[in-house]
Amino acid sequence: MTQRARIFQPPRTAMQSGMAGTAQWVLDYVSNTPNHTDPLMGWSGGGDTQSQVRLRFDTKEEAIAFAEANFLLYELELPQARRIKPKAYADNFKVTRWENWTH
Repeated sequence: MTQRARIFQPPRTAMQSGMAGTAQWVLDYVSNTPNHTDPLMGWSGGGDTQSQVRLRFDTKEEAIAFAEANFLLYELELPQARRIKPKAYADNFKVTRWENWTH
């Protein structure tokens, strides 16, 4: 059975405004077995420990080279381009402001 992996750049969390920790590429192993629920505690788990492994690489090419060297089938997820809308505090007080003032 061939192991599968997913290569992606992690998005920023909802609790951070900056882009810290999103420059690296991550290789996650995809579990081949479905998770099951523990009857006593109700926790979900599985017997595949590879799904707990998360490898980090500086470049996308390094992650792809690792996957190909270890005969992994991989999916490459390219990040969406981030659009930054320029904002200025002075725009709140423009005469040509279209929105109503809300305070």
